[in-house]
Amino acid sequence: MGTDRQVFEQLSKLRGSKTIIVGIGNTLKGDDGVGPLVCEQLRQGGIAAEIIDAGTVPENYIQRITKKTPQNLLIIDAIDFGAGPGTIKIFEPQQLNAFIVSTHTLSPRLFAELVSRNMKVDIYFIGIQPAQTQLGQSVSAEAAQAAEQLSQALAEIFR
Repeated sequence: MGTDRQVFEQLSKLRGSKTIIVGIGNTLKGDDGVGPLVCEQLRQGGIAAEIIDAGTVPENYIQRITKKTPQNLLIIDAIDFGAGPGTIKIFEPQQLNAFIVSTHTLSPRLFAELVSRNMKVDIYFIGIQPAQTQLGQSVSAEAAQAAEQLSQALAEIFR
């Protein structure tokens, strides 16, 4: 797994801030379910950040997010950025193609744009490189390990 320590250093600057963490993904499609998996793991840790498992319909949570007026929004999703399976990378919204092929009703970038139209918020996409996203498959060992590592780091930051 190619997780860079720099990712966690980048996230640690959010310590103590009002943050909402949104997991996006389809749990029926292998590694695409990594966003909801991270949410599930974080809920067990009792962290200060609010956690939303948005599944494949993040647009259903726009109003809830904007009412909470967070300083930061972390969106966790399986993103194919051509790295080794399980690699974690942080993207800013403008780095994502608006027409990214996705299992979600709304592209992640458009979701971020809709949220930021209603309020000032710093948005970060945390992408985990999937190994496979076939229907009926389980999360791969690489993606599961990345989810665990990310969950532990976020739990430490938002304790």
